[in-house]
Amino acid sequence: MNQEQQLADYLRTPAAIRERCGILLQLACDNRLPHFQCNLNQLDTVTDYVYQVTQKNYPDFNIPFHSRWRHFEVGTVSRITELDQLTASLSPLDKAKAKIELAITSVLLDAGAGSQWRYSEPETGQLFQQSEGLAVASFRLFCQGRLSSEPEFPLQADARGLQQLTVETLADSFQVTPDNPLIGLTGRVELLQRLGDILPHKPQYFGSSSPRLGNLVDYWLKVAEHPENGSPRLSAATILQTILTELGDIWASRHRLAGVNLGDVWQHSALSAFPPPEFPQLETELCRYVPFHKLSQWLTYSLLEPLTELGVEIVGLEELTGLAEYRNGGLCLDLGLLELKNIELYFTPHLPGSEVIVEWRALTLILLDKIAARLREKLQRTPQDLPLVQVLQGGTWAAGRQIAQQKRQSGTPPLELKSDGTVF
Repeated sequence: MNQEQQLADYLRTPAAIRERCGILLQLACDNRLPHFQCNLNQLDTVTDYVYQVTQKNYPDFNIPFHSRWRHFEVGTVSRITELDQLTASLSPLDKAKAKIELAITSVLLDAGAGSQWRYSEPETGQLFQQSEGLAVASFRLFCQGRLSSEPEFPLQADARGLQQLTVETLADSFQVTPDNPLIGLTGRVELLQRLGDILPHKPQYFGSSSPRLGNLVDYWLKVAEHPENGSPRLSAATILQTILTELGDIWASRHRLAGVNLGDVWQHSALSAFPPPEFPQLETELCRYVPFHKLSQWLTYSLLEPLTELGVEIVGLEELTGLAEYRNGGLCLDLGLLELKNIELYFTPHLPGSEVIVEWRALTLILLDKIAARLREKLQRTPQDLPLVQVLQGGTWAAGRQIAQQKRQSGTPPLELKSDGTVF
């Protein structure tokens, strides 16, 4: 394996995310980045804000995981109960497969919707927007069998069903019109189509006779530890690694290294002089990569509950990182933990690969670790008692949305993003 292949493997690990983003945070604290500086004096203020939001949302601090499943419960409607009723005749294994497929497709359809889009749920008459609207719309899309190519098995997402998804179908399901536009509609469809394209080429993960996403469960059960007296044991990092390596080719217009599609990995010039510890002689251009893997990590968090229901014990949850997206980032920026040097950048839309956005995401990701550590101190909890995935849910994501609504009537993030529907 050559150095570029080794680097590609490294960039698809949680350790690389923290290492590369950590350097950028240190540079920000030293005022050596072009766009942001970090004011750690505000860390307690932000932590207190997150604490107050968490206490309001979960007074007993019994916090669920930050995952797609929370969004399926919006509007005081238990769609998870509805799904359980629809899958009542299935075996526990097949039920887990259906839930895995719903989670994967719903997360991949979840990148920012924009400020204008709304979804009116026919079954309840309720109106939703943003992530919750995308969740409910994707839930209905899945339950209506629009991702299955087999009418007798509607509750699945198989290769042909994904390949045959059209812009017209998704627009109809998500109620997209000229007056109700959804950012990145075509990009979302192409993402699921590419997902369908890769399944037949990976039979060891998705099955050979009728490839489907849910067959990942069979693979994970195979590679899990099986103690003599206990449940199968699977590490969160293994789930993430599978997602990153076996679904990596679905991402369009991404950096490639040694033929590997790196996914949610971008570049920042400030890292040129800082090779990763594993690659001390790395040439300057290759030092610039910054990994985030936001959707892949949120997807991993969203797969934990179906696997746990199946009896799988998830270990090593602390290895995963926070999510580098605009709610968490907005929290840090709106409360002064991060400071933008040039205020003109507030009024310009930015692409995901722009250095200002790369900086913002990287700094946010490490600051989430710091907020979590302070919050645990305040609550006298350990990382095992209060893992990052619960801090996000309690938590930083909700706090980011709340402060955005307080500061801007539209509730939009402080920086304007030009999204293709596949990043944030």
